[in-house]
Amino acid sequence: MPAPITPDAIAAANAPHEADLKRDYATLGERLSRRGIDIDAVKAKIAAFGVAVPSWGVGTGGTRFARFPGPGEPRGIFDKLDDCAMIHRLTAATPTVSLHIPWDRADPADLKAKAGSLGLAFDAMNSNTFSDAPGQPLSYKFGSLSHTDKAVRAQAVEHNLDCIEIGRAIGSTALTVWIGDGSNFPGQSHFSKALDRYLDAMREVYAGLPEGWRLFTEHKMYEPAFYSTVVQDWGTNYLIASELGPKAFCLVDLGHHAPNVNIEMIVARLIRFGKLGGFHFNDSRYGDDDLDAGSVDPYRLFLVFNELIDAELAGTDGFAPAHMLDQSHNVTDPIESLMASAMEVQRACACALLVDRAALAGFQEANDALMATTTLKTAFRTDVEPILAMARLEKGAAIDPLAAYRASGYRAKVAAERPAASAGGGGIV
Repeated sequence: MPAPITPDAIAAANAPHEADLKRDYATLGERLSRRGIDIDAVKAKIAAFGVAVPSWGVGTGGTRFARFPGPGEPRGIFDKLDDCAMIHRLTAATPTVSLHIPWDRADPADLKAKAGSLGLAFDAMNSNTFSDAPGQPLSYKFGSLSHTDKAVRAQAVEHNLDCIEIGRAIGSTALTVWIGDGSNFPGQSHFSKALDRYLDAMREVYAGLPEGWRLFTEHKMYEPAFYSTVVQDWGTNYLIASELGPKAFCLVDLGHHAPNVNIEMIVARLIRFGKLGGFHFNDSRYGDDDLDAGSVDPYRLFLVFNELIDAELAGTDGFAPAHMLDQSHNVTDPIESLMASAMEVQRACACALLVDRAALAGFQEANDALMATTTLKTAFRTDVEPILAMARLEKGAAIDPLAAYRASGYRAKVAAERPAASAGGGGIV
């Protein structure tokens, strides 16, 4: 493996910027103090905040039409963990990795040892019953957990139970289940029967959860099923989680909704009924684009965190959402995109911590729409970069992670060691 970036190299990259950062931080602290905000308290919250990196995110993504691999593509899970460690070393924001089975299948002892040597831990496990794995006896072409064939459903259940066992061995405490089950033509599938079959299968998965584990069910409006999807929206997802029991929660992927849907209100509703499990952070313009978090609509990301911080400050019972990135990097270096996204999620969190909650509540009670929305925008428009950068500096990470990464030459080093990947088509001509 390539030599990781050293603390001395990070310190050298930080040295030319440290004095300016400290001045910027002091200046921002004075401004926030006039608003009754303790900048050090906000910095402490950001320093403690982390978002998980998806193992699959460090490889180049693609579309249904084509994939154009970049240099130094990871050859397997151990290369992926090296790349994930680089992201965390430079940002101090991604302490955990979320694995995807069967893509990341390996001996659990080896996985745990490798992650430990890199200072990483494991987040939620992710099962795959939306594509067929080599040697798999039965196909998921027409569904998995909701398939009409009981044997296919049993195979999908067994796969999820296997993911739980791997997760138990490596220290994970959650399983995320997303299925592509649905239909592409009217009449192809019986809506109610498909949901009933899914629920029956998921009850078997739920029964296999160890003590202290949570099950995250994930909804998606379309793709690969374009006419109907079994778990198509947050309402159905909520009903599923309620049916399964107290260990089941809804996972919200920001790209899995219809255009113009008010995602922050969905978040508030799930919080209200105790079923918000966590997030897959990304951004979109048209659908499930899987773009970098905050790249298109950073205000929406802020509004989501406004609801999260509101619930946290209110002491909402059982409130413990998981945070993970879920992106596809088609034209950028995946490591750079994941670093940028992790910092963007932290930025949204920091801005939400600056909201004057008392003033906002007063304006809401008085039906003062303009002042209420202005209160939110005041927080959102505050440049919190000095807070994020100071939190990184104090944790031994980079003031400017992107610049430090490029200066390290890491991509060139791994490209010299990892065979070049071939481009592939998406199956559409």
